[in-house]
Parts: sequence; structure tokens; C-alpha cells
Amino acid sequence: MSQKPMHTAERRIWQIERARQTLLMDQAPLEPGCIAAWVERSWRRCLARGQNPRQRVVFETVSAAAMRRAIETSQPLLQAAGPVIRSLARAMAHTRYFAILTNADGIVIDVNGPIDRHDPRATSIARVGVDLSEAAVGTTAIGASLTDIQPVWLHRGEHFFDDTAIYSCAGAPVIGPDGRCIGMLDLTGIDVPERPALKHLVTQSVRSIENALTLAQPHHLLLRLQWPGHLIGEDGDGLLAVDADGLITGANRNAVDMLTLPTGAGWPHCSDVFAVPTNSLFDAARQRRGVLELPLWSGLRILVMPLLHADHPISAGHGVPHGHAVPLRDVETAMIRKAVEDAGGNVAEAARALGISRATVYRKLERR
Repeated sequence: MSQKPMHTAERRIWQIERARQTLLMDQAPLEPGCIAAWVERSWRRCLARGQNPRQRVVFETVSAAAMRRAIETSQPLLQAAGPVIRSLARAMAHTRYFAILTNADGIVIDVNGPIDRHDPRATSIARVGVDLSEAAVGTTAIGASLTDIQPVWLHRGEHFFDDTAIYSCAGAPVIGPDGRCIGMLDLTGIDVPERPALKHLVTQSVRSIENALTLAQPHHLLLRLQWPGHLIGEDGDGLLAVDADGLITGANRNAVDMLTLPTGAGWPHCSDVFAVPTNSLFDAARQRRGVLELPLWSGLRILVMPLLHADHPISAGHGVPHGHAVPLRDVETAMIRKAVEDAGGNVAEAARALGISRATVYRKLERR
């Protein structure tokens, strides 16, 4: 007689339990694909620390001084995240999930949502000052997202400790305008059905927080970025904060990805990114020229809307009409001059880098 097939939810729990038995109890190699690679890495880090999945978990708060320090240093994050976290209540209505915001060390700095204050399983983690780092409470969405710097979804037994297998959570790291991780946003439920879509929700929410952080960065000029064919004025824009000298002082994650900006070593000057004179960006903002199509030194072209500091609240719009593009002849000349400069005046080397002939380089420079 054939066995009754398992539902998807049942199979998922079975796979997790099988993986736990194999790695955490038997200390044997896991079958490929049985759990997410980042979950396995976290489990192995916990084992390396000498933690046992069956030991009791105590959710401890940090000292009063450490809690005060965490709150004080996280003020920009708290201010940027507050409106976003409050709006999550609408998206998560009737799901019994709530939001937890931590700093980069995994210390809770804010909680919001339908928290059952009569349930110690909720109140033990939904408290400002609780240490929910991986070192303290094992594998969670909080520890994993802060370690791997990526959005994660974690269900029940994918948590390292047996005591935390009652939770299901989604988490995503928050990257500050300087390119460093400054905290994370977590959505947690207790004994609830699996909701993998929350991974997308938390990722989108974090993007809004990162945008607010970038917009709050001191700057003289704001550059909103998009690829040709897309509208500027949405959360998906790249954002660059620029000072009066043209130095980039802040960037959201979209801008970092679009421009391949280096992280951890300070931001570059606009002239190192855009193949046009930096002054032209300030002029376009003063003249309110709208959206420009500009070249990058990478050879790609990008839409840029320059806004002076007092003008950037236009972010609430749903796309902005295109303005004038920089003349192609000026763009080409700027790119060629930059290539020759980078080649130390060697025209042949610059031509090879640009994929054009030396004659073309000379001709395009001479026409100016």
C-alpha cells in the first residue's frame, strides 16, 4: 500500500529535521541542497563555538551603559526606520509577525507590531537591549543577515537551538550611506505558518530605510540614478549625495551596484564616475533641466537627475519627464580626454582601451 504523499509544508519540516539530525547530532556531511548554504555555515559556526543545540537559550540584555550607547549611536537608523517599520503593520496584518530592528551587533534597538505581551516567547526577544547576535542565541535571521550581509528567510528548525525552533523570521541587513552595515530589520512570528514572501517585504523595507539614510546625509547636490528605459522618482533609484566640491559623501545600495562603487575605502569624486565635467551636474541642477542621459567611464550610459539640496523632496513623484541630454560630441570628447590622461598621454594605449583607432582619437580631439 503506497504512503500518503507529504504536503509541501510537511516535507519542508522533514527536510530540516533530517538536516539537523545529520549535521548537528550525527556530525555527518549534509546532502547537497538539503538546507541553504548560509544556514549550514551558521550551524557550523555555532558548533565551532562549542554550542549544543539542546542547551537552554537565555535571552539576555546588555548592560545599561551598552544599551544607552547602542541607542545613541543608532539615532540616524532609528529615525530613518521609524516610518517604514510602522507601515509594516499594514502589510503583515493578521499574520502574527512583528518587526525587530537591531544595530550591527545584533542588539535590539526597536520593536513594533502585534507582540503578545502575555507570551514569554515573544517578550523574551521583543525587548530593547536584548542581544540577539549569533554568538548569543545561535542561528537566527538576525545573526545570519549580519554575518553574510544578505536577506534571509529562516523557518523553525533552521534555527540552531531547539529552544528557538518555535520562531520563523525574515531578515535583511541595513547598509548605511558610507557603505557599511549599520544594523538589520527582522520580521518574526511564533508558531506561525511559513511566509517566505516576508523575505521580499523585509528587503523592500530595508531599501526604503537605506534611501532615507542617504537623503539625510549632509550634501549640496543629490543625484537620482536610473537606467535608460526606467522612470526616475521611485524607491528603486540609485541615490548619490555630493558635496560642494563634487565629492560623493553618501550612496544607497542601488547606486553602489549601478556604478560599481568601491566600499570600505571612501567614496570617489564625481569626475571618477561620470564622463562629463562635474560642474555640468551642478549647472543642470540650478537650471532644473530634469533628467539627463549621461555616460559613465565604464562605457555605460545612465539617467541622472541632479537636484540641489533644497529641491530633492521631489522623491515623492512617480517618474519625472526627461530633460535635455548632454550633447554626444561633448560626451565622446570627455571620455577620450580621460582615457588619454589615464594612459599618461599615450594615444595608442588610450585608443586600445577605448576600442577605437588612433586616427579616431586624434580626429575627435582636434574637432574641439
